[in-house]
Amino acid sequence: MGTYISDRIRILVVRRAEHHCEYCQLHEEDSFLGFQVDHIISIKHGGKTDENNLAWSCFACNNNKGSDVGTVLLPDTRFVRLFNPRQDKWEEHFELIECVFYAKSDVGEATIKVLKLNDVERIMERQALL
Repeated sequence: MGTYISDRIRILVVRRAEHHCEYCQLHEEDSFLGFQVDHIISIKHGGKTDENNLAWSCFACNNNKGSDVGTVLLPDTRFVRLFNPRQDKWEEHFELIECVFYAKSDVGEATIKVLKLNDVERIMERQALL
């Protein structure tokens, strides 16, 4: 299976996510930019184009994530994988308090870092939506 995503799979991904970004939880109606189907594990790293490796993602999360599957957390320079919406429970890795994301785990910390969930612009966007 290549990178083509059929209408059936795209609809399944959107409905499963209930029209929310599976990383930052933004609802697609609250975004000026279109949402995208994201390969959780990118094709570059051996990920497949099937429903178990696809997530519904806002433009910012998908653009910041790119083909990354993890990052190095300092100061001990250990590699930590990113949040996987097909395997992980959002509430176990993140907490959102007054528009700021807080990590509950190393996976949460890595994901907040790579997806830039707490960049000033993203926090301001969440505040404006309130």
